[in-house]
Amino acid sequence: MAFERLNNLVSALRVTNHDFKASTEIFPQVDVDRIAKEMNLLELAQARGSQEQPATTAAGYDDVELSVISRIQDAKNTAHHNLEDQLHLFTERLVGLDFQGQFSDLEKVSAETISEFKAEVIKGKGILHGPRRDLIRAHQELKDFQARHGITRAPRGAEGGRMFLKISLLILFFFGEWIANGFFLSKGNEMGIVGGVMEALVFSLLNIGVALFYALFGLPLLTYRSKLVVLGGLLAGVAYLAFTVVLNLVLAHYREVAGNLVDGAGLRALTRFWINPLGLEDLHSWMLFATGLLLSVLTVVDGYFMRDPYIGYAGVNQRRDEAEDFYLSQQARLIDQLIEVRNTNHQQVEQIVENLSGRRREHNAIIAHRTKLLALFSEYQDHLDRSTNQLLRKYRDANISARKTPAPKYFDTAYKFTRIKPTRPSNAELTDKQISEAVKKAQEGLSSQIKAIAAACEDGINEYRELDILFPDAETANG
Repeated sequence: MAFERLNNLVSALRVTNHDFKASTEIFPQVDVDRIAKEMNLLELAQARGSQEQPATTAAGYDDVELSVISRIQDAKNTAHHNLEDQLHLFTERLVGLDFQGQFSDLEKVSAETISEFKAEVIKGKGILHGPRRDLIRAHQELKDFQARHGITRAPRGAEGGRMFLKISLLILFFFGEWIANGFFLSKGNEMGIVGGVMEALVFSLLNIGVALFYALFGLPLLTYRSKLVVLGGLLAGVAYLAFTVVLNLVLAHYREVAGNLVDGAGLRALTRFWINPLGLEDLHSWMLFATGLLLSVLTVVDGYFMRDPYIGYAGVNQRRDEAEDFYLSQQARLIDQLIEVRNTNHQQVEQIVENLSGRRREHNAIIAHRTKLLALFSEYQDHLDRSTNQLLRKYRDANISARKTPAPKYFDTAYKFTRIKPTRPSNAELTDKQISEAVKKAQEGLSSQIKAIAAACEDGINEYRELDILFPDAETANG
C-alpha cells in the first residue's frame, strides 16, 4: 500500500491518548460545625476547663487540640494524595501527546513519502513500456504497409452512424428483394403473395449474399498493386456478373413457368433458360430480372464502401488504432493515479496539521488545568489552616468560659500547617513556546512535502509523456 507509514501516522494522531474526564472538584470543604459536633468539642472544652486543663503554664497543645489538628491533617493528606493522582494523570496525558516522537516520525515519513511516490512513477513507466512498444510496432507495421503498397491516403471506412446506415441499407435491400421476388412469383402460386414471398427467400439470399461477398472480398482485388491479384479481381467480377445475370434470368423464367405448371417448374425453367436465355414473354418477368439486378448492384456499391477498399489496409490501421487507444488509456489511468495519490497525500497532510494543532490545544488545556489545580490546592491549604483555627477557637473559647484560672498563653497563637509542596513538572517537559515552534517547523516541513509531492507528480506525468518524445510517432496516414 502506497504511503503506509504516512497512513499509520495519520491514524496514530487521531487516537485519543487517555480516558480522563477533567474535574477539579477533588478538595472537599471542611464543615467546621459538623466536626465540632462529632468530636463533642464544646463538651470536652467545658469539662477540661472546669478541671483547669490545660494548665495556665502549659506551652504545648493538649490532647483535644492535637486530635483536632490530626483530623484536619488527615483531610490535608487525602487532598494531597488526590492532587498527586491528578498530577500523575496530567503527566501521562502530556507524555501521551508525544510531540517529540511525532515530530521525529514526521521527518522520516516526509522523506519516505516522496521516495514512495517516485517509486510509483517508476512502476508506472514499467507498465507503460509494453503498450508503448506494441504501439511502435503497430505504427511501424502501418508505415511499412503504406510504403510497400504505395498508399499515401488515410484509411477509409464506415464507423458509427455511417456503418449503421450502410447495414440498414443492406437489410432494406434484402427485404426489398425478398418482397419484390415474392410479389412477382405470386403468379400461379396457390398461396398468392405469401406463398411467393416464402418461395423467393432462397433467391433473395443468393442474390444479395453473393453481391455482398463480392463487394467485400472480390471487388477490392481490383485496387491491389499486384497484377496477379488484379487479374483475380477481374475474374471475380466476371464470375459475379455471370452469376447475377444467370440467377435473375432463371428466376424470371421460373416465374413464367410456375404460372402454367404445377410440378417440375424448376427443371422446366432451367431448360427454357438454356434454350433461349432472353426469351422472356411477360413484362413482369423482365421487371423481376431488372429489380434483382439493380438490388444486387446497389448491394455491391453499399458493401464496397463499408470498409477500406484496399485489402488488408483497414486491418493494419485498426491494429494500430487499438494499440494507440490502449496505450493512451493506460497512460491516462496512471496519470490519474498519480494525481489521486497526490491529492490523498495533500488531504493526509492537512489532517496531520489539524491533529498537531489539536494536540497543541490539548497540551495547553492540560497545563492550564494543572496550574488551576495547583492553585486550588494552595487555596485549600489556606482553607485547612482557617478551619483548624476555627475549631481550636471554639474549643479554647469554651474552655476559657469554664475555667477560673487564666488560659495558657498559646491559646492566643494561631496554628499553621507546614505547606505541602506538590511534585513539580519535569524539566524535560516541553513549554508552549517550544511546542509552538516545533509545530510551526513541522507545518513548514509538511508544506514543503506537499510542494515536493506536487513537483514529483508533475515530473511523473512528464516522464510518462517523455515516452512519446523518446519514441515519437512519425506522421501517419491518420494525420
